[in-house]
Amino acid sequence: MVKRGVSKLPIAVNTTEALKIMELLAKVNHKIGRLEEKFNHSVVSQAIIQILSLSESVESTRIEGTQVTFTDMVEEKNDKNPRWEIIEVQNYHQALMEGYERIRTGYPISSRLIKELHEMLMLGARGSTQAAGQFRKIQNFIGPTNRMEDATYIPISADKIDEYIQNLEYFINRHPYDEPLSIKHLKNDGYIFNEHADPLIKTAIIHAQFESIHPFLDGNGRLGRILIVLSLIQSKTITQPFFFVSEELEKERPRYYDMLNGIRGNNPKWGDWILFFLEACNRIAERINRKLDAAEQLAKHGLTQCQTDSEKRVWLYTFSDPYTTATTVSKKLKLSANTARNALKTLTGKRLLFSDAEVKRNKKYRNYDLMRILRD
Repeated sequence: MVKRGVSKLPIAVNTTEALKIMELLAKVNHKIGRLEEKFNHSVVSQAIIQILSLSESVESTRIEGTQVTFTDMVEEKNDKNPRWEIIEVQNYHQALMEGYERIRTGYPISSRLIKELHEMLMLGARGSTQAAGQFRKIQNFIGPTNRMEDATYIPISADKIDEYIQNLEYFINRHPYDEPLSIKHLKNDGYIFNEHADPLIKTAIIHAQFESIHPFLDGNGRLGRILIVLSLIQSKTITQPFFFVSEELEKERPRYYDMLNGIRGNNPKWGDWILFFLEACNRIAERINRKLDAAEQLAKHGLTQCQTDSEKRVWLYTFSDPYTTATTVSKKLKLSANTARNALKTLTGKRLLFSDAEVKRNKKYRNYDLMRILRD
């Protein structure tokens, strides 16, 4: 049966679900805390953040059906005439990093920021000419066909979007006069997750609520997943954008959509959704932890084989740009063309990088060991 609309925030779960959520929450928060500490002391943290944010951009757009892979993105990101899939990933990455910079400098998550990031997300991509940066003025729906009668979910009507987004803003940032959000819509006396809930719980709720409001004609899923990162940054759960969940959500895409749909309609299953989200966070925390450890080990191994400062700088640079060129390295590191080229050749000779010997012009130097770690 088709689901219609979504209740306002806050939400409630039964006591049994709340206990399971709190138990898992403690584990996930501990793992994220350890990751934060590791990133603060890693020799490759800034480089890996660039790569992880690019990987997030790929995985999030893949959820929407884009077929581009992480390897495609690394190979094609500097193409002068990129295909639309690459544009879509680049837009996501730009919106993600712009949102991070805004939050880092004290700008709160708000309807204004949401609209500005949406406009950035849709620039030159699919659906880009349809009301980019503007809330929809018509009814939309989610379903397997273009017919509303086949819909699995029909969001709130367009005239209610502003009040629902304001409710979401108050849940994220609290009421400007510190008034508590109304709980009159809650049907049971279970455990309430309100605007004072743990930031990770709030993030799970914020994402699902935004997706269910579905305020734009297109791009809701991608923007909703950007909000996951921005929420964690704003709450200072993480201080840098390194924790991304889209990779796990993409692996279980049908279940992800089913769980989201479960919080909609008259009998929302918020407990199921929050547990699903926390389990995804738990798995991705372990995966990022392994990737960072392996990348750190690889970086330090390579540094022991570098004999000059320029070799060390170029080697570490490849951790943010694993398929690079001498021209790019020269420009990014402000090295002479000869110094950059010689450093890359030396690193290739030491088998830290790979370069095709048959290619004479625009030669690419690839850090395959790093790419293998990132794809695991």
